[in-house]
Amino acid sequence: MPIVALRFREPRLRHAALAAAALLVASGCGRHDPSAVSFAIGGTPSELQFWEGLMAEFTGQTGVQVELIPLPSDSELRRQGIAVPLNAGLATPDVFLMDVVWVPQFAASNWLMPFDRIPGSAAIDSSAFFREVIEQVDTFHGRLLALPVYVDGGVLFYRTDLLARYGYSAPPETWDELLTTALDVQRKERVTNPGFSGFVWQGAQYEGLVCTWLEFAASGNGGFAFAAGYPMLDGSANVRALQFMQDIIHRQAISPVNTFTEMREEEVRVAFQRGDALFERNWPYAWPLHQEEGSPVRGKVGIAPLPRFAGGRSVAALGGWHVGISHATDAPQDSLRLVQFIASPETQKKLAVGLAWNPGRTDVYGESDLLDRLPHLAQPLSKRLLIRPSSFGNRIVNDALTSVLVFRTYPFLPSRTSMPISNRGSMLSSRPFSAAIAPSMLAGRRQAISVRDMKEPARVRGSSCDSVSLASR
Repeated sequence: MPIVALRFREPRLRHAALAAAALLVASGCGRHDPSAVSFAIGGTPSELQFWEGLMAEFTGQTGVQVELIPLPSDSELRRQGIAVPLNAGLATPDVFLMDVVWVPQFAASNWLMPFDRIPGSAAIDSSAFFREVIEQVDTFHGRLLALPVYVDGGVLFYRTDLLARYGYSAPPETWDELLTTALDVQRKERVTNPGFSGFVWQGAQYEGLVCTWLEFAASGNGGFAFAAGYPMLDGSANVRALQFMQDIIHRQAISPVNTFTEMREEEVRVAFQRGDALFERNWPYAWPLHQEEGSPVRGKVGIAPLPRFAGGRSVAALGGWHVGISHATDAPQDSLRLVQFIASPETQKKLAVGLAWNPGRTDVYGESDLLDRLPHLAQPLSKRLLIRPSSFGNRIVNDALTSVLVFRTYPFLPSRTSMPISNRGSMLSSRPFSAAIAPSMLAGRRQAISVRDMKEPARVRGSSCDSVSLASR
């Protein structure tokens, strides 16, 4: 086999290539046990360790060996690491986890094996899962291609001790309340901790920024909508959300300046967990980590729905991961057994207890011992979650959002002259994003990208920002 040397200027591209190379090697002569089911996963070290224990349990029950293929925790790098071998038609990985926004893409690319093609699939009872998620995410052309391992929604973590110390009896319900509280507590805490921030959230240029923006925008009755297949971002509620996101970094400065360069899930969690923030927007996975032994904030953290703008409602971007089987697997029946094990109520409960993941099954939520140990399970699913757009255009959307956060310009207009977004609202109200040019901020370049490339593919489902009611279980 020839040795190919690859050079990447972007570290993220280099990491993605290494992740893909690991799967390519595993699919060939480097695969240790051809009879094992290969299972590609990613996540934090604690999540990977937990999966190792679950796979040992699966092997003990079934005799089927599982080869775990670890991938980066970064969502985009993980997607690339799986997409490369799938696109090449390789048999490894047999089974893999997918972000909720990948499922329609993978399905449209014919990378997923329909369960009904595998003997024994009749044992899967999809009615035990959230119906809207099964129908709008996991089903493609009437065929079930994946199952939710867990469903997720953004939440607000807050320091209970600091709110009590400074006279606040409850977490904020509106963004204005959050701003006022954060400014007050931040000013007082910085007397002894100069690096303290009022609010940390995901603002780096990746999938998480789209989630965060959707939550800000939709909480004020805005959001991501399509017209004639093109994304429309320029409503007044969206402009207000962008202005707020920009201001809390550059004007009120309750969020650190590295929000738009570094802040992803783990960077946000670590900042909050070491005691350097009052409020944190994150996913529920952070809850057990905040409460673990040795955590500086252990016993000092509360969890609440995300705030809203006046006249709006609290919302959360639908997150979570789904499990599917490669169309090229050479072990379909053993792969299906693994999927059934992962989707079983027993495993779903273990994932909830061990990783604080919201189960994808509705029949697990009725167990009172889960709610006693994991109070957040009662919150994200008690409101309306937003199905995120699939990531076919996320790079361009991220470029546009990052332009606002970094350069304080609104890239949906030809002029890039810096000025407050609110001063340009009247112009924005009649200008669709489909007529705009979005500058690429990757690697510091201002590369013009036509949003014609962002038109929604007709065959890809799940791309609208629909609300899915998961309140009834």
